[in-house]
Amino acid sequence: MAQSFRDLIVWQRAMQLTVAIYRLTKGFPREEIYGLTSQIRRAAVSVPSNIAEGHGRLNKAEFRQFLGIARASNF
Repeated sequence: MAQSFRDLIVWQRAMQLTVAIYRLTKGFPREEIYGLTSQIRRAAVSVPSNIAEGHGRLNKAEFRQFLGIARASNF
């Protein structure tokens, strides 16, 4: 397994997606800041966060569980 979660291509791409989501939602209507904008941003941040947290777990089964959570956030 990679030494750091930052070495994982999936984490790197999830971070790129998160940055893109923040840029995209910057243009959303002001009245959506606490609704749709917040929900989309939280889901985007959840993906790399869960990958990183899972990487720090004690075994591969726990890591897979967190990858599943990250995948669900994409949906």
